[in-house]
This record gives sequence, structure tokens and C-alpha cells, in this order.
Amino acid sequence: MALVYQPMMQLSGILFSLLGWVLSCLTTYLPQWKNLNLELNELEIWTMGLWQACVVQEEGGMQCKDFDSFLALPPELRISRILMFFSNGSGLLGLLLSGFGLDCLKIGERLQEQKKRLLLFGGMLFWISGITAIVPVSWVAHSTVQEFWDENIPDIVPRWDFGEALFVGWLAGFCLILGGSLLNCTICSTEVHPSSVHYAVAEQQDQCQCLETETRP
Repeated sequence: MALVYQPMMQLSGILFSLLGWVLSCLTTYLPQWKNLNLELNELEIWTMGLWQACVVQEEGGMQCKDFDSFLALPPELRISRILMFFSNGSGLLGLLLSGFGLDCLKIGERLQEQKKRLLLFGGMLFWISGITAIVPVSWVAHSTVQEFWDENIPDIVPRWDFGEALFVGWLAGFCLILGGSLLNCTICSTEVHPSSVHYAVAEQQDQCQCLETETRP
């Protein structure tokens, strides 16, 4: 039964990890990490991402401006850039390693131990990628909540709110961790190697031949 479900679990792990990696890359470049609605002009929505700030107007579409300096950004956005790059890189490396370790791939079919190690390293990289994707979006969400409920800021000052990129980032981290967990679960499952099966069949045939020779007159 384990041999039947093992390729399916590996394929599911790769698909979840691939989806998480794509969403992680999308989160990195989306400008909707923070949203700001102006009460004086409800037709404009300001958004802020890791690379640029944008204003969405009902008639003029979206206009964006890149940040002039990396050092001028808030600390959470600076660290988020680094962590998201690390998440994307580790996720890509995990896809490459775990891809060569799949059982359905005929390359290196006799090197089962090496393929297991590739799957293990790939699953661990997916865990790291998922964690490093969840940490920055959670940090930005935490700082946004603190600023929103800060009593030192006057009530007339507009407050930033959660952007859509934060929810995409949380989903990306969950998919990456789930994909890595599925891949590592396939390593822990019991496997029956073809060599042991052939050996058992050959031994049974030898026993049958011995019984036939003994029963002959």
C-alpha cells in the first residue's frame, strides 16, 4: 500500500511546493503589502510594497513610484526584502533537488539512497522557504496593527491596513511547508526494493524445484 501512495504523495508535495514558490515570488513583487484609504478622497487608494508605492484612482488607473533608497525604508520592509529573496532562492533550489529525487524520474533509478537524500534536502529547503515567507508578512502585519491602534497618532491621520500581498504570502508559506512535509513523509514510509523482491521470488522457485525433485520416484 505504501508503494501505491508514495508516488502520489511525492507528486502532491511537488505541486504544493511549486504553488507555494510561485505565490512567494508573486508576494515579493506585489505592491499591496499595505493599503491606505483616504477619507477626504475615497476615489484614491494608496498601496505600499517592498519596491514601490502606488496610488489607485478610479478614473486614472494605477500609478506607481519606486522607492528612492533602500536605507530610507522602514526596518520591517528592509528585512522583508532580504527574507523574501532568501525564500524564493531556497524554494527554487528545493524544487531542483526534490525533482531529481522523485521515484517517477528514471534518472538514477538504481541510486535509491541518493534520491532519498535529495528528497530530504528538498523537503527541508521547502520548510525553510515557507518559514522565511511567513516571517516577513507576519512582521509587516504586526507593525501595521501596532500603528493602527497607536494612541499617540491623531485620529485624523489615515491608518494603513492589511494588503492583499500579506494573505498571498501566508498562503505561500503554508503551501511550501505542506509540500515539504509530504515529501519527507514519503522518505519515512517503508519501501520494498526490487532487488529484495527478485531475491524472494528466486528463493521460492528454488524451494519449489527442491520439492519436485524429492517427490519424484
